[in-house]
Amino acid sequence: MAVRITSNISSSPSLRSLVPKNEISFRPVNQYDGTAIKRLYHADNLDVLNYLIKDSKVCGKVDLIYIDPPYNTGGAFETRDFIHAYDDKYSTDEYIRFMQVRLKLLHTLLSAEGSIYVHLDSNMVFHVKILMDDIFGVKNFRGMITRKKCKSKNFTRKTYGNISDYILFYSKSDSPKWNRPYEEWGDEKILKEYPFIEEGTGRRHKRVPCHAPGTRNGATGGAWRGLMPPEGKHWQYTPDKLDEMDARGEIYWSSNGNPRRKVYLDQSKGVPVQDIWLDYLDINNQNTCQTGYPTEKNLDMLKRIVETSSNPGDLVLDCFAGSGTTLVAAEELGRQWIGVDIGDESIRVIQDRFINGTKPLGDYVSKKKKMDKPSLYCSPSLFLDDVDDVKKESKTSKVSYQLFEEE
Repeated sequence: MAVRITSNISSSPSLRSLVPKNEISFRPVNQYDGTAIKRLYHADNLDVLNYLIKDSKVCGKVDLIYIDPPYNTGGAFETRDFIHAYDDKYSTDEYIRFMQVRLKLLHTLLSAEGSIYVHLDSNMVFHVKILMDDIFGVKNFRGMITRKKCKSKNFTRKTYGNISDYILFYSKSDSPKWNRPYEEWGDEKILKEYPFIEEGTGRRHKRVPCHAPGTRNGATGGAWRGLMPPEGKHWQYTPDKLDEMDARGEIYWSSNGNPRRKVYLDQSKGVPVQDIWLDYLDINNQNTCQTGYPTEKNLDMLKRIVETSSNPGDLVLDCFAGSGTTLVAAEELGRQWIGVDIGDESIRVIQDRFINGTKPLGDYVSKKKKMDKPSLYCSPSLFLDDVDDVKKESKTSKVSYQLFEEE
């Protein structure tokens, strides 16, 4: 059940502090009997992060952070029901200082095996990368993911269509948790990458060299079946291992006597995910299920990040919680989580999402606004024009969690 929120906090960036309140404390607003960490804070994230530094259950134990902070667009954002969500108006210096103080606290909260993903657009991504190089270390920069965020545009400006944004990926150390993600093989790619069919078994495979770059002085650098590896190379396996593979039919001998190793499609986990993501658009069509909160991100994208950089039971943190997509992904995948947002609308949307899930986008351009700004109490019908039309997200209904507010 959602709870009433009472707050005088403004979501205007001009009122967000750059120095945390050291004496601040938070009170629980609802009843929570669980033992897992599932917390939602309605407060300035700077104060919450500073407060969590003193929490022995959290500090140094956060395994994954994903944040989708303001992009410094100079605009103001509303929900699909025309309710103000947040302002995004900073000078460049203000924005850098705003992010710097928070990133330093996030670095402290991360575990030694922890990772952080920061989602931005081209406006401030390079400014923030310089900050993160300094705070997390250049050697802990893992990569920058380019995400296709929308379908192609017909720009009138003299530039290329802006259909991408970016996710900076850093770790706390050189040994982060990592569960390599794979995509399924497509039929066309299978035929291209695995063009051969093995006689007798019908197993699809490709044929690759048995050697690898570099010279070796041991067994892999010597002769096998009377053949030496090509100049400047060595056998990938010892001669004894190659004999075993040949006996199993895993070596293909060409007509001129060159050995090649068979790599079978049925032993592949899939195509390793690269750093360009094309399948996680924010809104695809009017049947896309969402909360209506502006800048809401794709749930499947967050699930990929959570699955890749954490394990079940790990603690996930999002201090720009917005519509709560990170929290939903963590909940569905069996992680603990902490969400923070300063905005009344964000907290209201998250609570409603935990009760009702999301619904198809629908035609909100032509639809007449049916209600004034709702009360801070989240009734089951909040944001819903017809409760029967709701398509709920699996496993997110009736989420049990603890809501905190500043005392």
